[in-house]
Amino acid sequence: MNLNSLDLNLLVALDALLREANVSRAAMRLRLSQPATSHALQRLRDLIGDPLLVRNGARMELTPRAQALRLPLAQALDQVRTLFISDEFDAARSERHFRLMMPDLAVELLMPSLMEKVTRLAPNVTIDVVPWRGPAIFAPEFARTIDLVISIGDSFKGFHRQRLYTDSDALAVRRGHPAGTKLKKREAFLAARHVAVIIRGQNEDLIDTWLRTKGIERPIALVVPGYIEALHVTARTDLVAFVPRRLISALSKQLSLVTVTPPLDPGIDEQHMFYPTRAQMDPGSIWLRKLMLETGRELETGKAT
Repeated sequence: MNLNSLDLNLLVALDALLREANVSRAAMRLRLSQPATSHALQRLRDLIGDPLLVRNGARMELTPRAQALRLPLAQALDQVRTLFISDEFDAARSERHFRLMMPDLAVELLMPSLMEKVTRLAPNVTIDVVPWRGPAIFAPEFARTIDLVISIGDSFKGFHRQRLYTDSDALAVRRGHPAGTKLKKREAFLAARHVAVIIRGQNEDLIDTWLRTKGIERPIALVVPGYIEALHVTARTDLVAFVPRRLISALSKQLSLVTVTPPLDPGIDEQHMFYPTRAQMDPGSIWLRKLMLETGRELETGKAT
């Protein structure tokens, strides 16, 4: 292959096509017309000598050659992009797009205050929050698209960790719940019907993992994928939810919830901020991390907006 004749934009188009496995969606990602993207696909087919995308019924799928190209192409483009990273980050003028991964409770507790800062300091910066997924399904291809992760003590390969804020767990019950403060007693706690929160990539609610070490199995009536769903159901039923205390406090007035101290104390939860090793010296990443750490400190001191 004659690299002198290679158009780098073709590699960007290839990356989008391999990610989406769909010409229309790739065109949207590239901000090109569908005919232009189809033309790029044909050029890539001629260049590589492989169809790359083939139709299978109503959908397109990647050929084995295309599958093999996905990760090395993504890594190569990452390296090319680092050549053009500015030594400075002008927040006021930047149009950078950041991608964050966090559970819904972190969105509720952190993002309003963080976005107030971002809007004030960098009005053209945009942020995309994607749902949390556990380390077991945190694939390298997905990881390279993420600028920050908010999570409890999990480790993520290729990411550095900094403590963000601490929390503890409590029972959320609706105001007027028949058991009320009796749930502080083990008998009432075990008699109640519970909502469990099992986030993508986990096998069970972390509270149940901890309770099992104490030889306790709580009666679970409902499983939901997020903490916000758990609190909304709890607010309208006699179910109870064992969730982070700060989240109950944040939504207690809106949902008419009461915080009850459970009969067993799982101790302190530490929420961490993870950032990619590759972005350790990136000025934009440093700027965003500083704002996030500031937001975490404000949450702990009760100063968050």
